[in-house]
Amino acid sequence: MAKKLFPDGTEVAGFYVRTIRSGPFVFVSGTTSLNAKGQVQGKTAAEQTTITMRKIEAGLKSAGARLADLARTTIYVTDIRDMAAVSKALGKSLKGSVVTSTLVGVTALAVPGLLVEIEATAVVER
Repeated sequence: MAKKLFPDGTEVAGFYVRTIRSGPFVFVSGTTSLNAKGQVQGKTAAEQTTITMRKIEAGLKSAGARLADLARTTIYVTDIRDMAAVSKALGKSLKGSVVTSTLVGVTALAVPGLLVEIEATAVVER
């Protein structure tokens, strides 16, 4: 099964791409609220989650998927106390869709100021 690559221009290394589709599966790599200039957008974990989910939605769309096709998310937060705010923002972003999800507390993310990173997997039946 061939894989199709869908870069978004924010990749910082040549060995990965933001989104890959292989058959019915769409994989979105760890995504944050960084803008194209590498600047953190959003001051709170909830704001960063909303921005990150917009980027994930764009990655899914480029590969022919929608948020409703998401099957799984893995969320990394630098402060586990942000869990409720992140979960609420994620719920709003998913617009009623239900996914399996794991939330993990980490000591730091790649850029100072990042509070949230999310990776996602979708299954496209069409």
